[in-house]
Amino acid sequence: MIIPSKNEVRKPTKTISGITPVAVMLPPRKCEHGICLYCPSLDVPQSYTPKSPVVMRASEVNYDACKQVKARIKAFEVMHHPTEKIELIIMGGTFLEYPKKFKHDFIKKCYDALNGKISKNLEQAQKLNEKTKHRCVALCVETRPDECTGYIREMRKFGVTRVELGVQMPDDKIYRKIKRGHSVKDVADATRELKNAGFKVGYHIMPGLPGSNPKKDLQLFKKLFSDERFKPDQLKIYPCQVIKGSKLEEEYWKKKYKPYTKEQLEEILKKMLALIPRYCRVMRMMREIPPEYLVAGTTRIDLRKEIENEIRMNKDKIKEIRFREIGFNKIGDSENLKLKITKYKASGGDEYFLEIINKKDILFGLLRLRIFDGKSIIRELHVYGQSLKLGERGVAAQHTGLGKWLMHEAERIVKEKKCPKILVISGVGVREYYKKLGYNPEESYIAKEIRDI
Repeated sequence: MIIPSKNEVRKPTKTISGITPVAVMLPPRKCEHGICLYCPSLDVPQSYTPKSPVVMRASEVNYDACKQVKARIKAFEVMHHPTEKIELIIMGGTFLEYPKKFKHDFIKKCYDALNGKISKNLEQAQKLNEKTKHRCVALCVETRPDECTGYIREMRKFGVTRVELGVQMPDDKIYRKIKRGHSVKDVADATRELKNAGFKVGYHIMPGLPGSNPKKDLQLFKKLFSDERFKPDQLKIYPCQVIKGSKLEEEYWKKKYKPYTKEQLEEILKKMLALIPRYCRVMRMMREIPPEYLVAGTTRIDLRKEIENEIRMNKDKIKEIRFREIGFNKIGDSENLKLKITKYKASGGDEYFLEIINKKDILFGLLRLRIFDGKSIIRELHVYGQSLKLGERGVAAQHTGLGKWLMHEAERIVKEKKCPKILVISGVGVREYYKKLGYNPEESYIAKEIRDI
């Protein structure tokens, strides 16, 4: 890596959404259900290739969690990014299927690396992380819909705040064809239980699978937001590609499968973006598959940028969160801000999506409040804009009081709905922030009684 010049922030978009993402790769392990049709088997973490950047970084340190975290933090510091607010992302397979002791030790090593100190146990490491320099403000794991609901208590013990589910496309016929090993019902059940526990829920979506076509993909995509059983908070859209070492490669050479062309992909991705409601964020489009492992399918990993540039030029209306974030837009008017509330039904509960926006609908901050069965829980509080150091004064969004504004409004709604108390799913490193707002620890959450509001 070329060392940046003084005050130069290399790859500024890495932290433009308010946090510093640190990806940690799990060691290789076969999925217990078998292998999906499109998934390569290359003696590396499932669905990855030996030359995927995150795999190369992890393999250099023998997949040691502590060393991976330290290396990524050092890299961000060299690129002049702030590293106080860290989002840990556990990648590489169905994390929850790994042995219990391995999972516990892996997560503890992540916290130890952030703390710069080895603690006696996980609880001590988390307590230390509440006030350390590199705080874990969010923790994400990737898993399967059928390997999820039985691990909710364990995930909360680890400090997990977001769960990404491999949904691909919600259709049982497609699932059987690609040997996915779970059902649409599993997706719905996992989504409901995760939301009720306060987790932010992301879906991995894969257009172009065997057994589908552009028309069917769009119908299924619409279902994600019209059917109350789903309605994810986030998406990663990874069009199906033919990768060396997969069963799909055999199908391709036998001319039994053909991936979408670049033109087909552009068209379907534009239509998908136009369908996404304002409460959902598209985290990524396109997977970064090294060209030497790609048998067929577009190699344009920058396709999203190309599509969004065209959308902006045409002045098309897109409601998706990332498209509206201040970090990806000219800030414009940051003084005359207003609060907008979108209420929708999802997974047997009422979701309140609170946003702070300006007159151009540029997004400065958001909060997700869920009310169900007389209970209330805040599933996410996020203020956007370039990540700042803890205590550093903001000029556009972060550290300007927008988080408190959103919290006060959520408390008002909860009190109006006569819920006995309000819970917050909190990253370990954000607990001190909520304590200053009058919240106290309650098991793995932060809570406030209504009488205290």
